[in-house]
Amino acid sequence: MRWWQRILPPTKLERDLVWQCVLSAFATGTFLTGTAVYFTRVVGLSGAEVGLGMSIAAAVTLFLQLPMGRLADRVGAKPLWATASAVEAALYFAWPLIGGMTTFVLMLSVLAIFETAGRNARNVYRIAVFARDVRVRALAYMRAARNVGYTLGAGASGVALGLGTDAVRQIPYVTGALLVLNALLIATVLPVIARQVPATDGDDPTTAAPPAWRNPGFVVLSICNGVLSSNQVLLNVVVPLWLVERTDAPPALLAWLFGTNTVLAVALQVRASRVADSVDGSLRAVRWSGWAFIVSCGLIAWTHETVGWVSIVLIWIGHVTITGAELWQSAADWCLTSELSDHRRLGDYQGVWGLGYQIEPIVFPALYTYLALQVGTPGWIVIALIGVTAAVVAHPAARAAERHLVRIGAPLGV
Repeated sequence: MRWWQRILPPTKLERDLVWQCVLSAFATGTFLTGTAVYFTRVVGLSGAEVGLGMSIAAAVTLFLQLPMGRLADRVGAKPLWATASAVEAALYFAWPLIGGMTTFVLMLSVLAIFETAGRNARNVYRIAVFARDVRVRALAYMRAARNVGYTLGAGASGVALGLGTDAVRQIPYVTGALLVLNALLIATVLPVIARQVPATDGDDPTTAAPPAWRNPGFVVLSICNGVLSSNQVLLNVVVPLWLVERTDAPPALLAWLFGTNTVLAVALQVRASRVADSVDGSLRAVRWSGWAFIVSCGLIAWTHETVGWVSIVLIWIGHVTITGAELWQSAADWCLTSELSDHRRLGDYQGVWGLGYQIEPIVFPALYTYLALQVGTPGWIVIALIGVTAAVVAHPAARAAERHLVRIGAPLGV
């Protein structure tokens, strides 16, 4: 058996979805890496205008989470996913037509609509298409594949940035072409899944499954998961700023930190997911993620007082422990959302789960940056406490969600 066959998942369905993840992440990674340069140098917007437009798009995403989740229940996960992916591709081809702030915000908002619909439909599809005993493993392979795709996208965009503005102008076309291939793969290669009968509010009240927002344990659990996912803010925002402004470590270390994170995410995500084989196992992964939060915050806060190689080693170890928090949080996420969703309303439950993730970009970049850079060591303690609190509260929330599903007669896990 060749080495590359050993690192691929064992079934054709898993491999097809792995290739889809690489392709999709390659596309979005290409565009995201060059976003700042494209919008400022090509479109002619200021940095403040770009930030405002992205904030508006984030607000649109927040408001659309629930209705787009329910749409997946009504029309079917695969048709919605394929359609949304095709429209996304078309929108990227239209990016060169953008010429000002108004059209920029309009385009971002429309793109947010279809990205939200596609993401919720994709998540529903991935839960529904896999048997319970292989679901988390398959999702772990897919997440590792997305890291590979983002790395390829960053590399492609880096080449374009190095070649100059004319090459940067081609980035939306490259992204659009890759997304066309992605939509075709979804529509023609991936199998059709049996569509869940939507249990909407208008159904017979004696048989209808209640909506996800009536499961308070699941709602709270989604918030806890969103808080734990703020490890991404530490990885991508806070630690880089801390390294540059509060330590004597060389800025070049950032490349090694991001490289280490990518390698570990690709190499260890499947292994880290093995603990999340049940609700109990997922809660164990949540606890480990909370402990990793504490260790990483402590190590990085300490680097304000250290010098030379001590700072470099401590920051690197702290970054590795944040990566551990990321891997365990992701594994717990996949199992909890599939085990504790009512599978008669998968789209609705994915919409609620996605609301938790919206907490991260809205709240934590500003909060964590303020706590770390302005407050200092006490601020790092608060950051660690936020993560630990989310890990602690997740336990009773998960048990409450379980009891709710039993009470309404929902099939567990499926």
